[in-house]
Amino acid sequence: MKRMLFLVNPKAGKKVVKNKIFEMITIFTKAGYHVEFHPTLNANDAALCVEKMGADYDMIVCAGGDGTLDNTVTGLMKLREKGITVPLGYIPCGSTNDFGKSLRLSMNPVKAARDIVKGTVCPVDVGSFGGRNFIYVAAFGIFTDISYSTPQKLKNMLGHSAYILEAFKELSRIDPVNVAAKLDDKVIKGEFLYGQITNSLSVGGMKLIGPRDVSFCDGEFECLFIKKPKSPFELAKILKSILTNKMDSKLIYHTKAKSVKVITEKPVAWTLDGEEGGIFKEVRADNIHKALSLVLNDKSTYDEKNK
Repeated sequence: MKRMLFLVNPKAGKKVVKNKIFEMITIFTKAGYHVEFHPTLNANDAALCVEKMGADYDMIVCAGGDGTLDNTVTGLMKLREKGITVPLGYIPCGSTNDFGKSLRLSMNPVKAARDIVKGTVCPVDVGSFGGRNFIYVAAFGIFTDISYSTPQKLKNMLGHSAYILEAFKELSRIDPVNVAAKLDDKVIKGEFLYGQITNSLSVGGMKLIGPRDVSFCDGEFECLFIKKPKSPFELAKILKSILTNKMDSKLIYHTKAKSVKVITEKPVAWTLDGEEGGIFKEVRADNIHKALSLVLNDKSTYDEKNK
């Protein structure tokens, strides 16, 4: 019989997953898996558990938000360093679920479990950043601390609306960052409100500005930097770009890159997959091509061009 390690964050989202655990385990058992259930005990528990025990399983499934996914991937990358690859199934049940929504995974835990046992293993890129990994975004600047500074109780009650409330608070304290960045062979310099290195269609519950043809395993990041507006008029144009998804290239820089090096005038706080990512004056992000084996359903946005 195949073995499955089933990691669940019981505090994720509105805690709906807690009432569906028996149904999900039943689905996995009927599909031929011997399931070991493990509720995560703290923010790093999934990574430690996967690194320590993951090699003994035929599949690992994690249920939780983007932070739980990020932590599970951290453990899988530790196994990868030892030459071990274990497929990952993801059941998104957090407050925002950016990566899950980008891949059109079901937000219904039971349906997501069914999709996993019927799904296909697909390669997905993973980012390395300052000695850590991220699955869908590394970012700095305005709005980047919203997902971890927003109180969990507020996220559970209001979902994505909680992030919007926190975003309005941030508008009153815009602090541009003086940046010099090298994106493969391209160099940009100037003052920026925000920068992101991503492999997703949305961040913080909001759709990304720019193209809709993001590939999850092309070996490249989608990189976006929002410049400091010089007037209220330019600020209005930036906000319009975000709301309408029509990028103003004079105010918003976008490109693809395999490797990104960012140098800032003073130490800057980054987030990785919505969690605190550290404070750096100089940091590099590299795309680890097809580093993760992710189980996806046939309705995901992952298509033949990604393979």
